[in-house]
Parts: sequence; structure tokens; C-alpha cells
Amino acid sequence: MPELPEVETIRRGLAVHLAGRTVRDVEVLHPRAVRRHVGGGLDLVNRLRGKHVDGVERRGKYMWLLASDLSDEVAAVVHLGMSGQMLIAEQGAEDPIHLRIRAVLDDGHELRFVDQRTFGGWLLDDLVDTPARKLPESVAHIAADPFEDAFSRDDVVSALRRRDTEIKRAILDQTVISGVGNIYADESLWRAQLHGRRRTKGIPRARLGELVDHITDVMGEAIEVGGTSFDDLYVNVNGQSGYFDRSLSAYGRTGLPCPRCGTPVLREQFMNRGSHFCPNCQLPPRARRQTR
Repeated sequence: MPELPEVETIRRGLAVHLAGRTVRDVEVLHPRAVRRHVGGGLDLVNRLRGKHVDGVERRGKYMWLLASDLSDEVAAVVHLGMSGQMLIAEQGAEDPIHLRIRAVLDDGHELRFVDQRTFGGWLLDDLVDTPARKLPESVAHIAADPFEDAFSRDDVVSALRRRDTEIKRAILDQTVISGVGNIYADESLWRAQLHGRRRTKGIPRARLGELVDHITDVMGEAIEVGGTSFDDLYVNVNGQSGYFDRSLSAYGRTGLPCPRCGTPVLREQFMNRGSHFCPNCQLPPRARRQTR
């Protein structure tokens, strides 16, 4: 599933092509692509058609198009799911196989939502005021991400300290810090030399602060190279892959030597997914107790 760096890469590409454009028409080609929109496909089409795109915004893994006319302002919230793509193409170009939504723009281009597994989709949402800025109602409960002005490193550390759970579970909680998924959780924990099963309450505040800094750094580095692509399901708006997979130190490196100490990287099951870690640099909680 795309995480913050991948969504930010897509957002930047969309902003270049969409900001200032008008949506001439919208076509919903698969009902699952609008299943989250309460009014259904016809309502989404009617409310988006003719609107001016004022910008493309993001919080964490959530992205939305701000669209308005003289009587209505909406946020078109995009859920990429496991395989969602937002592509820009010239009008009349051949349709991709898994095209789910088409938005025709006033400059001869189309915005195409392609989703092979149909886990993603669009919905139109009202904007609500929050202390930081206006957000779509469905996104307002999500915590600020490290690249927002509203983000507070100290607040995140305090929120982590209040929990008594595994540290990886805590940083994957989008109400604590948004944008972190499995890839960047593993990479950040590797950099911080913390095992994902360490309990939050047993980690000193300074170490938690270092972890938050690593989360910020690793996602920032990933943004600069267009995110992480392991297959063709994640691409930017021009269909190009990201390159951060070449810089990964833990995630997806099972059996390969740890770049820091040379010990083979291990993979274990965690929250119905895989966790990758160095058993020497990131001692599991049980191993730490045995060495006391």
C-alpha cells in the first residue's frame, strides 16, 4: 500500500497538471471505485463536473483534490488502496485495462484512476475547520505528518510514552503520527536500532525522539527519489517508478547482510504483515532480558 512518500510524489505530479484546471466531465467505470461516496456514482459525477481545481493536498497517506464553483466547495478524497494509480494522459489515448474513473480536463488531458485490485476509490467530502487548517471530514481524525506546520515532535513523543504497546504498532497508528506504513516503519526502526516489539513505555524519551527524527528523515529521502516501487502497481502520474528500494536497509532484505554489521536480516510476522530487522543491531525484547 502506498505510504506518505509515494502519495506525496503523486500529489506533486497532480498539482502541476491539475491546479487551475476545470473538470469538464467525469466518468465512473466501476461501481467499487465510488463505493465510499454516500451519494453514489451519479452524485459524484454531477458534483465534480464543471468545478475548478484549486489545489491538491495531502495528510499522511490521504490525498484530496480541492474543487469548487460559485455554489459548492468539495474535497475529492482519493484512497489508493493496494494498487490505485492516478495517471495523467492525453485525451483519446488508449485506456489502461483497469481504468475505474476518468476526469476530462479543459486542457485536453485526462486524470485517470486505475486500480487493478479495486480496493481504492474516490469520495466527495465536506471540509471542516481544525486548529491547523481545513481538512476533509473523513481525514480530520488523522494526526499531522512530519511535513506539516502543525506537526510537533514533542507531542508525538508524549503520545508514544502514554501508550504501553509495541513500538512498531504505535508508529503505524495514524492517530499518533500519520503517513508511516510497513516499509518506512521497518527502515526507521532499523536506523534507531530498536526492535519493533519493544514496549513503548520501556523506551527512554530521548530514544523515542531519535526514532521520530529517523521517521522524518527516511520519508524525506524517499520523497526525493519518488518513493519505493517493488512492482508496477506504484508509479507516479507519468507512469514512472520510484527508486528508494535501492536505499532500503531492512525492509525486503531477508537473508541479506545488515548494512551496519553484516548480520543477515530476519523477517517475522507482525500484525498480519512482515517485519524486517537485524537481530544483532535490533535485539528483540526477550534477548535484552537475557543479557542483563
